[in-house]
Amino acid sequence: MATLGKYKNIALVAHDNRKASMMDWARQHKDKLSKHNIYATGTTGKLLEEALDIKVNRFFSGPLGGDQQIGAKIAEGEIDFLIFFWDPLEQQPHDPDIKALLRIAVVYNIPVASNIASADFLLSSPYFDSEYQTEAVNFDEYLNRSIE
Repeated sequence: MATLGKYKNIALVAHDNRKASMMDWARQHKDKLSKHNIYATGTTGKLLEEALDIKVNRFFSGPLGGDQQIGAKIAEGEIDFLIFFWDPLEQQPHDPDIKALLRIAVVYNIPVASNIASADFLLSSPYFDSEYQTEAVNFDEYLNRSIE
């Protein structure tokens, strides 16, 4: 078992066409978000700091490696939660990085929201502001499986 602490390390990411929605959503949930550690990719982080007047730990812009930086922090156990408002209708120049980020979030079994509705459900969960026991990923079992 792995434990997500009461105070979460939350990564917020938004594509350009979704940044306004992310800012509106974040303003609505400022009280909840401000109790946790917020991480974000470049421009999204800057906008969040201005909109919420809170400290945001900022990575590079997504196309410059920010998505990969967040993925690395997930793998290192330093990000507990990912909210990624991605734009499914516009091609992104760093699409492989986006897929890798979403894949690593699933591999490490962290909560992920990809739109306002799923983000609202995650924040309204009784687990959001409390400790949560999650199934730890057993990589030894995965690596030692036999291929038939």
